[in-house]
Amino acid sequence: MKLDNIYDFTIIGAGAAGLHLALSMLKDDWFVEKKILILEKDTKNNDDKTFCFWEQGKGAWDELITCSWKKGKFITDKKNIDLHLFPYQYKMIRAGDFYKMARHKIAEYSNISWVRDEVVDLKPGSPATIQGLSNTYLSRQVFDSRVEINNKIKEEKYVHLKQHFKGWEIKTDEPVFDDSTFTMMDYRLKWENSTSFTYVLPTSPTTALVEFTFFTSFTIDYDDYDDYLRKYIKDLLNIDRYSINKIEYGIIPMSSFPFHKAGSEGIMKIGTAGSWVKPSSGYSFKNAEKNARKLIENIKQQKKLSKGLLNSRFQFYDAVYLAVLKEQNHLGETIFTDMYGKNPIQQIFKFLDEETSLWEEIKIIASFKSLPFLKGLWNYMSRLGF
Repeated sequence: MKLDNIYDFTIIGAGAAGLHLALSMLKDDWFVEKKILILEKDTKNNDDKTFCFWEQGKGAWDELITCSWKKGKFITDKKNIDLHLFPYQYKMIRAGDFYKMARHKIAEYSNISWVRDEVVDLKPGSPATIQGLSNTYLSRQVFDSRVEINNKIKEEKYVHLKQHFKGWEIKTDEPVFDDSTFTMMDYRLKWENSTSFTYVLPTSPTTALVEFTFFTSFTIDYDDYDDYLRKYIKDLLNIDRYSINKIEYGIIPMSSFPFHKAGSEGIMKIGTAGSWVKPSSGYSFKNAEKNARKLIENIKQQKKLSKGLLNSRFQFYDAVYLAVLKEQNHLGETIFTDMYGKNPIQQIFKFLDEETSLWEEIKIIASFKSLPFLKGLWNYMSRLGF
């Protein structure tokens, strides 16, 4: 391959992480003369998921927002906690709108190419060699969002759970929803002995996304979610007549495995594959935006690419939390009740965004019952061989 056909940067995968990185490059004049390639096997023109996140004030993606909320609820059989989010808002973006916007912006730049091709082999080097089904590509730096499942991931020292969910976007004949308030977690309907809850995002008085969600080591049959969705809508939302406009389904890894260490010469893992998804919550959209910006600065300043992307203190917190849920999965409701019931929602968001001080973290951790976390810490340290 000729030298002028070598790309400076290649992004494998046009999901949230890959597109955040590409868009961050396009916003920065430093990259204006760099040849950039995006390789994506799918068309990315479907509305396959919903991106939700909290932030203060105006954000970079407000033009895409389907709905936002300043109030929320946390519900159990015993508690109904009102969440007043100010100065935060909880925002919802449809993936299809994000993909469409990204494609339009990328098409405006001549130095970036979006190619539909599936990568079947990737060899490190300077440059790295990318083998697709349709072509071979060379790149000085590759950012790879594909998650590689190998035997190391299965090692006993790592804790693995899954956030898995199925949601229905429903429409009712009559106005039944308060679209000023969303439900963060509702534990009144649960799968036995598990951390499972319902999540409700009302987008109008007659439409809402209702999602049944698990944080567990096991998964269930695709159709089993439907029984819980029907029951929740009928018995707890008191809705008998509705239509289903859209179905959303997904599985997000919640793992202490250091996915980001799978990179090699000229290849860096990003997104889920780069440990950008927060293990304790599964939130990824804002993490991808933040990490893409940091990565851009590292490139420009010729620093180690991974510098400042991951916080070891919060990785430790997440690993202990996962160890608790791994061994005592039914305690999820208690843990989250303590968190939302004993701490301001603003501090919770700040903590989950990894922006708190050590003292602020100690106060939040102190709000949890200590025995499960001491057991979780023991389990985590035992896995590491201490």
